[in-house]
Amino acid sequence: MEQRQLIEAQDLSFGYAREDGETRQVIEQLNLSIAEGMFVSILGHNGSGKSTLAKLINALLAPSSGVLRVCQIDTRDSALVWEIRQNVGMVFQNPDNQIIGTTVEDDVAFGLENIGVDPAEMRTRVDDALKAVQMERFLKNQPHKLSGGQKQRVAIAGIIALRPSVIILDEATSMLDPQGRKEVMALVHRLNRDEGITVLNITHFPEETLYSDRVIVMRGGRIYKDGTPEQVYTDVEALQAVGIDVPFAVRLRHRLVRQGADLEPTLHQEGLVDALCKLLLKV
Repeated sequence: MEQRQLIEAQDLSFGYAREDGETRQVIEQLNLSIAEGMFVSILGHNGSGKSTLAKLINALLAPSSGVLRVCQIDTRDSALVWEIRQNVGMVFQNPDNQIIGTTVEDDVAFGLENIGVDPAEMRTRVDDALKAVQMERFLKNQPHKLSGGQKQRVAIAGIIALRPSVIILDEATSMLDPQGRKEVMALVHRLNRDEGITVLNITHFPEETLYSDRVIVMRGGRIYKDGTPEQVYTDVEALQAVGIDVPFAVRLRHRLVRQGADLEPTLHQEGLVDALCKLLLKV
């Protein structure tokens, strides 16, 4: 059965107005479709347009030209902006900027209160959301006393409670330590797998993209590469030439192959270790 397309962009462009009256174009004639249930990672250096694309998808910005449909809703229709935002939840870089409640449960309930959810339904949604992110035992805790990874879990719980179709992580792990990043990525992969939530992970950490269904590399407001992780990371030199890093195992294997080592392709460190062991056994 054909998957439903949740995000569809046709000749999408967007530019920011500059002080001199000119326009700084950030998204250029972009065509893109993302199917329901996909886990998609978007890479690109600063200024590539990836965060602007996220804001367009969440209707925080409107297209300068072209069409962008999210859950079959045209984002140019200002009357439907709030409907789009109920379908698309965003998690930003700094969890401290997203948390406003005095307790964890208050924070998760905040968005539900704003859209007038019935108190009994709100109680169920808050409890379910905190259980989904494994933070139910912190229900009465003060958010500012949590770790960075725990705060980001609470922020994600607030999004889950709204029952969105899509979650966008806009550099959501960039301010976390390695353990916090690992926790958040494990969580969103589980939500994607178990709850069927479509995930767009905008990141500059290539390791975060390895278990994605699809990796999109943006450059100059356009799509530079688009495919599975295996497809995208095939051409290491082309990616590095435009300022895109590649996963450590891919980078190391590439260097060893250039020096004459006969190693099988791999994206993961475990796979590289296995390939090196096989090579050594041949010697």
